[in-house]
Amino acid sequence: MQNKTTLVTGASDGIGLECCKILAAKGSNLILVSRRQPLLDEIAESLKAQYPGINCTVIAADLAAPQAAQNLFKRVQDQGLEVDFLINNAGLLQNGFFTELDLAAQESMINVNVLALTSLTHLFANNMASRSGGHILNVASLAAWTPIPNQNVYAATKAYVLSFTQALHDELNASNSGVTVTALCPGYTATKMMDNPDQGGKLLVPSGMLQSPREVAEQGIEACLAGRPTIVTGLANRITVAVTRLFSRMALAKIAGRYYRSNMQ
Repeated sequence: MQNKTTLVTGASDGIGLECCKILAAKGSNLILVSRRQPLLDEIAESLKAQYPGINCTVIAADLAAPQAAQNLFKRVQDQGLEVDFLINNAGLLQNGFFTELDLAAQESMINVNVLALTSLTHLFANNMASRSGGHILNVASLAAWTPIPNQNVYAATKAYVLSFTQALHDELNASNSGVTVTALCPGYTATKMMDNPDQGGKLLVPSGMLQSPREVAEQGIEACLAGRPTIVTGLANRITVAVTRLFSRMALAKIAGRYYRSNMQ
């Protein structure tokens, strides 16, 4: 990744921020994207101070807005930047009963988790293919493997990301595009998503079940650079995925529903 350029959405904290730190250490230039310009500016200055050889570009953007992906792509192009590694990490979560959650918030979640991710993948995959190479890491979730009541729209968006990415991996490989796309499926991760009053209820999860954002980011980046179609982080999460194949989807929904309702505040 030396002297390559990586664009990370949701770069201001959690998995996205850890991706930035890891890739900066590898010598990659960075394009940091999130809604919070002042925080991104601080992060960029800190990374440049720690790794003097890299460049950091900050772009504040709300990926829930109409044409957000197209506008972001244009801003990158207007600055003469070529992206070698795209990390679609930005995501929103809503917990609670579907009919009680705010509809606009759920629509924003779909816009960010599905529409913006799909559009950015399309735009940058074409650009990368024109240069015969590149990598795209789409952050899905362990939730992608199971229908989850009280988190149903979120889980559905992540199921889309997983299915879309796995199919696209085969397409890009079959066309000899030189572009690799990978779905990253972390389980419970110690990020603000675990305790954010803006996303509805709070799910109580034992600390021993939480992975660190650093661990997730490291495994995702390694898998994508190695050309793998999918990475489920952590042994316990891989066992969980294997177990889901033993049950019908409705049985899984009932099991997940009971767990989420009993552990949601």
